[in-house]
Amino acid sequence: MNSIELSLFVNRLQAVAREMGATLRRTSFSPNIRDRLDFSCAIFNENGELCAQAAHIPVHLGSMAYAMREIVNGIVWHAGDMVLVNDPYLGGTHLPDVTLIAPLFTDGRLTAFCANRAHHADIGCPRPGSMPLSRTLAEEGLVISPCYYLREGKLDPQTQQMLSEGLRNPRSTLGDFAAQISANRVGLERLEALSQRLGGSSIGRAFEEVNDYAELLARNTLRDIPDGHYHARDYMDDDGAGTTQVGIEMTVDVVGEQVTVNFSGTSDMVPGNINCPLSVTAAAVYYVFYALMPDATPPCAGTLRPLNIVVPPRCLINACAPAAVAAGNVETSQRIVDVLLAALAEALPERIPAASQGTMNNVAMGGVDWDYYETIGGGCGGHAKGRGLDAAHSHMTNTLNTPVEVLEMNYPLRVRRYAVRYGSNGKGLQPGGNGIVREYEFLEAAAVTILGERRLSSPPGHVGGGAGEPGRNLLNNRRLDGKCEIDVLPGDCLCLETPGGGGWGKL
Repeated sequence: MNSIELSLFVNRLQAVAREMGATLRRTSFSPNIRDRLDFSCAIFNENGELCAQAAHIPVHLGSMAYAMREIVNGIVWHAGDMVLVNDPYLGGTHLPDVTLIAPLFTDGRLTAFCANRAHHADIGCPRPGSMPLSRTLAEEGLVISPCYYLREGKLDPQTQQMLSEGLRNPRSTLGDFAAQISANRVGLERLEALSQRLGGSSIGRAFEEVNDYAELLARNTLRDIPDGHYHARDYMDDDGAGTTQVGIEMTVDVVGEQVTVNFSGTSDMVPGNINCPLSVTAAAVYYVFYALMPDATPPCAGTLRPLNIVVPPRCLINACAPAAVAAGNVETSQRIVDVLLAALAEALPERIPAASQGTMNNVAMGGVDWDYYETIGGGCGGHAKGRGLDAAHSHMTNTLNTPVEVLEMNYPLRVRRYAVRYGSNGKGLQPGGNGIVREYEFLEAAAVTILGERRLSSPPGHVGGGAGEPGRNLLNNRRLDGKCEIDVLPGDCLCLETPGGGGWGKL
């Protein structure tokens, strides 16, 4: 293809992924998917290499890009099949993120895959919201190794039975699975039309050209980073099970157009659930470097080829079964980004922002017949060109907030306060953004789990900027731990004050 044809093809692929996302949103049942947009859609070639994605959730897409090849090559595919998986040690992230994969056959030949990943508030965990303060993977819900959800277009009865018996409230979750099926079918239809237009073998060559072009842009970007050996270290607040000062350490070696990120020195796995599988670690690394690339860079596997990631086995960020991982995907991934940005700030101080809030402020709650989960934004880091954003989601999460009206309409909750947490930002030449105050009143008894970070530590500033304020969790004005499980009564009020972003530059 010439440059114009290549550009058109890239945009067509991304348009397919975006339409898949629009379908998933319109047809889903839960506010978590329909309103917060906690899902991602992507297209892969016949070997499982990422070829296109929409601008959805970085931790979803980066981890799918890393692990998809192994998944698809271990399955015998037929037209009409769709395979379900959430096992963190077989390509997943944490159990609530369930991936549905569908093959495309053109003239009887496997040519591509459509896939989407969505976060489900009910994945069979005894604790409402399926984000417990766990110590083993089994405590977090149903572990789904790759299994057929559809076989040649028909629902697999064994998988349906497993889900119906294992979920707390199967009706809503199965409805969202049906929405995931719809999204993949739309993707397959659009890809089929594109494949027929180009020809089965031609679309395969087009996928290769997209990835080769992305690799070229990636190498050009990495060449702009000064050669050197850069180092950074930071600590998680705790693991929720009594372990503190859990370190993430890395060195970044830049030589020409090749980068090696080495995590030697990172703490071992911990009893609590801040462990994460290697796919999540890779997603965080890919996200940071992709953000440095030109806007026109195709979001595909080619961008990953010049990056080498070295992670010791059985450490915090290369965990193995049966380690608990519920918070690793959401909290530890954010800290990996912070540490990598701190290392790169030595090389590119004018391009790297100060630390953002460094947490997703996870709140999971529910009763006998309802489950709810959401993440809450905070302050973004200041940077050379301006102050950080107030009250925004950042880095490994890219969701929206749940509107107050939607929350109150669907659940026995009342939002008492939802406001910018002024004064929580780090000071500097370019100050960080302010966090959020979100306060819930419970209208009936419920079980609540909070998984948060940056309660004991502060988001650091860069280039002499000040740190943002750490977050706080309060129940009826009584301070709670950053990670905790509580039972609440009608009239109780839970307030989360989220961290501010770090400042950039000295005043």
